[in-house]
Amino acid sequence: MKLVVAGTLALDTVETPFGRAERIVGGAATYIALAATQYVQPVGVVSIVGNDFPPTMLESLERRGVDLQGVVRHLGRPSFFWAGRYHADMQGRDTIETQLNVLEEFPDTIPPAYRQAEYLLLGNLDPVLQKRIYDQVVPRPRVVLMDTMNFWIERSREALEEMIAVVDILSINDEEARLLVGDYSLRRCARAILAKGPRYLLIKKGENGALLFSQEGETFFFPAYPLEDVFDPTGAGDTFAGAIMGYIAAQGRLDIEVLKEAVVQGTVLASLCVEQFGPDALMSVGREEVAERRSQLLRMSHFMGLTVSQ
Repeated sequence: MKLVVAGTLALDTVETPFGRAERIVGGAATYIALAATQYVQPVGVVSIVGNDFPPTMLESLERRGVDLQGVVRHLGRPSFFWAGRYHADMQGRDTIETQLNVLEEFPDTIPPAYRQAEYLLLGNLDPVLQKRIYDQVVPRPRVVLMDTMNFWIERSREALEEMIAVVDILSINDEEARLLVGDYSLRRCARAILAKGPRYLLIKKGENGALLFSQEGETFFFPAYPLEDVFDPTGAGDTFAGAIMGYIAAQGRLDIEVLKEAVVQGTVLASLCVEQFGPDALMSVGREEVAERRSQLLRMSHFMGLTVSQ
């Protein structure tokens, strides 16, 4: 298994200014894996689902190139569930309800077929659990990308710092970067975070694009695709990370130029994802549509020295 993803498979109820979707499939691993399969297949998933998770969705994931050997199917409890309401600006959101359910029994062992993965993406999970999964991949993966959130920064700082020290790429948003360092300046935050160990830092800024920083001192900014309508931003950050890791795995190497193009690919996939509720767009999008939107985005941001052709 070339690429393995650890993260949640969930059911969500999402309300935005564009409507409401009840108990749709969500979870970080869903978006990450579907985005990554645009570039490499199969993508192995480590997760857990309950007795209410739609079997048809598991079948659809497999048809899209997702390997489910690492997904535990718990027949005695319901799936992880989240309900939230987005604000009018589609940036802030309020959590209405969270039910951990089977997430309390998330597997901390991975199948033998996953233990020599070359690429590992650790979705937003307890850093103690992330470390257990990371330790089982031997030899160490060529590239490890990790996501986290403010909850773990505030509640599990020591375990989180231990994981940050061993990953190649850390992906967080601007609010999380400031919380992690305690500084408003994102450039100073980036220097402080990179000093903790990662080779690269991705800072997501939502509709304002993304920033990439390297230990060598390079900085890359890329804008978001300007959309007319954003129906559901729930999985945008996970889609972004999944596309980035899928692209890196397909290239077979990690350097600043590969990562710059990976950021472009992640931006494109995330823009497609948010145009529909849940992961529906990722289930149907093809490579031609991805390539066309990439060209559109580069034409919008083109100036002397930047080539549009892939």
